[in-house]
Amino acid sequence: MNKRIVLLLTAATSMSFLPASYPADSPAECFLQAERNGWQAQSAFRHCMNFVYGWLGHRDAATGLIPRNLTQSSFWNAQDSAADNYPFMVLTCAMLNRELFETTMKRMLETETRLTNRLDNLPDDYDFAKQDFRTPEIDLAHLIFGGSEYVKDGLIPLTEWLGESSWSERMQGIEDSIWKHAPLDTHFGKIPSDSHEVNGEQLQVLCRLYWMHKIEKYREWAFRIADYYFLEHLPTETDYLSLDDHGCEVIDGLAGAYYLAVHTDPQRRERYREPLHRMIDRILEVGMNEDGLVYEAINPKTGEIKRKALSDNWGYDYNAILNTAQLDKVERYYQATKHVLKKIWKNRDYPWENGGSDGYADAIEGGLNLLNRMPLESGFQWVDYSIEVMLNKQQPDGVIEGWHGDGNYARTALMYALWKTQGVYVNPWRADLSFGAVQRDGVLRLVLHGDWNWSGDVIFDPPRHKEFFHIPSDYPRINQFPEWFTVGSDTEYEVQVGGGDAMRKKGSELQKGLRVKIEAKKPCYITVKYIVK
Repeated sequence: MNKRIVLLLTAATSMSFLPASYPADSPAECFLQAERNGWQAQSAFRHCMNFVYGWLGHRDAATGLIPRNLTQSSFWNAQDSAADNYPFMVLTCAMLNRELFETTMKRMLETETRLTNRLDNLPDDYDFAKQDFRTPEIDLAHLIFGGSEYVKDGLIPLTEWLGESSWSERMQGIEDSIWKHAPLDTHFGKIPSDSHEVNGEQLQVLCRLYWMHKIEKYREWAFRIADYYFLEHLPTETDYLSLDDHGCEVIDGLAGAYYLAVHTDPQRRERYREPLHRMIDRILEVGMNEDGLVYEAINPKTGEIKRKALSDNWGYDYNAILNTAQLDKVERYYQATKHVLKKIWKNRDYPWENGGSDGYADAIEGGLNLLNRMPLESGFQWVDYSIEVMLNKQQPDGVIEGWHGDGNYARTALMYALWKTQGVYVNPWRADLSFGAVQRDGVLRLVLHGDWNWSGDVIFDPPRHKEFFHIPSDYPRINQFPEWFTVGSDTEYEVQVGGGDAMRKKGSELQKGLRVKIEAKKPCYITVKYIVK
């Protein structure tokens, strides 16, 4: 089996201190910091491309699909292969290798849709040896779980970055089939499951789909699940609540449904407000240690800690807390979020999920999403420290640990790199390119550097929550890519490349790409700022 092995280079960090003659936040200091950010982003991007090459070397020869893992799992499945690994191969290629994105990645989607649909658009496990489904009979619960995992863990983050695409169409098709076959009768109508995990995933997907398309059935289904929990089955009024993976989804999902009610159904907002606050207050009371980090599982009725390990999904739970703080102006929820971000540095050597790469990936992802809204230096220092631990877990052939959680490694590495570039990426990307950015008071300063001459497009991030999803505000939510420096389509910007004259550019132009040429080993300095009218 052929494998492509790419040498990973470590950038020097000789600019870890700044001359005293440069005032803090001066243009010179910002460009120096941007250059250092570029080295860090370059390392993360290289790791991500190596991940793609490593896993492409293990595709099934007949179908081109990737297996669930590399040991004793010679089959494709929705909840692992499709949900956790493949989507972040797609995202990596969307940013770094457009040829692979337009060819191999799209063919893999076409193949899995053609081969694995078992019941309408619901996919089932596909055995490579049999070239058929693993089981002769249909297991509806298994299909719903796999489909729900795929749409939430895989297709939602793809759509958060790409907007409408073949992958968002796949998401909508699976979602419609989940609800067509929803088996559980409740006082509020049929829902897919009584599982916190499945229903939490559904809340997150349905809210996004409603905002994206304004199709009423998605809002009605979301409120059906929210009614079920807020009015009859509040998660903190049970004997066991996971605040880790497989349970935290419903906490975040219910806050997302509350956000939907705030903006579209004031009467439901009033019904949901008290139970939502009661749920959060109980989690704050019995679900956390003194640093605000979340235990894996609790008995919310008695306050007993059922699993004392700290959850790598702590940030997902805090999404709900910060979202509610923003909606209802609850100061104690702001303070709780601020407290954990201040204390996270103290816990920098905690071995998330027994020290595996997936544990670090989830912990860093959750932290970055919160820091995007509540920037605290201690939190950002923890991210820089922890990402090095995570990145160093990659093997020489590009594979990380050889299971589907490897995709989450790439997801978080991309998220980290985009923080360092403030959402900017380039096309075509090359491994010798470093590009990093710093934003101060609405002014972006960007440095590009390459070992060889390069020409291409520097592409700027749109306000995706607004232009892709049509959401009223960028509320905290699982499986998003934080927005840093964004350019609105109709907004005008002043752009200066090197020592050239300042240019006026519309945001829509910058989203398509600013054409730039750089000379080998000569940094190119770019400044972008809003034109205030």
